Amino acid sequence: MDFYIGLLQVIGVHSLLGLSAWCVLHTGQVSLAQGGFFAIGAYGAGMLTAMFGWPLGWALLAAALVAGGVAVAVGFPALRVKGLMLVVATTAFAEIVRLVFFNFKWQVQTPQGLVGPDGGLGFGNIRYFPSNAWSGVQVLLLIWGLVALVMLLLWSLDRTRIGTLWRAVGEDEVAAQSAGISLTAAKVSAFGIGGAIAGLAGGLFSHNTTHIEHGNFTILLATFAIAYPILGGLKSLAGTLVAVVFIQGVLVEGLRFLGDWRSLLFGALILLVMLVRPGGVLGAPLRLPAFLSRKTQNGSCAVMPAERARHA
Repeated sequence: MDFYIGLLQVIGVHSLLGLSAWCVLHTGQVSLAQGGFFAIGAYGAGMLTAMFGWPLGWALLAAALVAGGVAVAVGFPALRVKGLMLVVATTAFAEIVRLVFFNFKWQVQTPQGLVGPDGGLGFGNIRYFPSNAWSGVQVLLLIWGLVALVMLLLWSLDRTRIGTLWRAVGEDEVAAQSAGISLTAAKVSAFGIGGAIAGLAGGLFSHNTTHIEHGNFTILLATFAIAYPILGGLKSLAGTLVAVVFIQGVLVEGLRFLGDWRSLLFGALILLVMLVRPGGVLGAPLRLPAFLSRKTQNGSCAVMPAERARHA
């Protein structure tokens, strides 16, 4: 039972990470910076509770705000680039954040001894949940309660002017600008809100695992973040959750015996979905690849005259 509770906790945290990437992708931007915002939230919230005794709620809120503020700061210069260059720039940012925490050392004396980030050795003793006698089920309810809250907020936001701006910019940036829509406001707000959600996810991650290190925030984490909404479909928040459950529950855990071959399967899955369902699993209707579509049409054309001849 503990295994399944732990798996559901991981799925919940990754659902928040996927929702953070959903915001940015909604404006047509492909960013790999989510891992950096996730790391800022993880270290920030962990330091506030473990080193300074903050209540968890305030620590998570502060971590989300700081990560969101950094995301806004990243969003402005990111306006100058797009496409592959944006991917490269945001990847560089995420790696800078990871290497900063790899070299970051700051420990304080607490009743439990020295606590705080210790460079390459990581940051341990983030024991808010065990120290306050939280059960695994209580942690699970907290994580999924926050997932539900974030989904409700994004669902509501998608039906406001901000959501309209995001969709307009994501569908046709030139047309949106011609209509008087501010690209800066749309893209930077998506970066900021997405960064705040990633920071919240990171804060939950650090408290759930109790020990974090720079290796938790590699490019693979950012790849997962953007893969969830792409596979699930940008038109559906629920699609992101479906993708997280499938990837984390089936590919990562269910196929663990395949070892590194899971990464190959993961890449093949993304290619397959982009071919037959470009809008995601819960997005646009099924679409056959062009070469299969032509073959089907040619076959139909060849059969139809014969059918007509028989009935004539």
